[in-house]
Amino acid sequence: MDPAVAGAVAALEDDPFYQSITAAHRDRVRRRTVLGQYFAYSITEGQTIGRCVHLPDRSRGIAVWLLPQPADVRARASHGKRRFLQEALGVAGCSNYDRIVGFMREKAAGLVRPDAWYLSIIAVDPAWQGQGLGGKILEPTLAEADRLSASCYLETFSPKNITFYERLGFLTAAQIAEPTTGASYGVMVRHPRSNSKERGDAALPPCL
Repeated sequence: MDPAVAGAVAALEDDPFYQSITAAHRDRVRRRTVLGQYFAYSITEGQTIGRCVHLPDRSRGIAVWLLPQPADVRARASHGKRRFLQEALGVAGCSNYDRIVGFMREKAAGLVRPDAWYLSIIAVDPAWQGQGLGGKILEPTLAEADRLSASCYLETFSPKNITFYERLGFLTAAQIAEPTTGASYGVMVRHPRSNSKERGDAALPPCL
């Protein structure tokens, strides 16, 4: 299993989305095991159809990105993930996953370019938080997106993270109440920065 999984579980187990998809497991040990399986699969998914960036000590943190893919690649990835979710999450967890992701996907469609890069997971082990490691994980892929003029987006249920993402160039496109979790989440979009922006000149106008 990827060395970042344990830290990701510790960092994200209280997130409303992850609580909801593992809600059928009342025992915390079992719930954390299932969540670890989910993160392990998500990391493999990112390595296959996106980007995975670890910290130098791979156990301390990871960022998982999903990038636009041809229709046939998306279909294969979706089919494989469906099988995994049914096995790992069970009927209730899989149902919650479908409702939440379906709702969020529909809302994002009106706010985000279809070719935007999606930050699926960012997690820093709680023992190492507060040292700027989150930014270090994201910087390589954000720099690559800038070089390729690609927009990026993310969804976060954590209001305390908004300022962190804003420092990296993300802007809040919407705050939305998600009905299955009963929680509000933010959709944040980052437009590509030009060379002039990196020199401190005016930012590019929004491209949505």
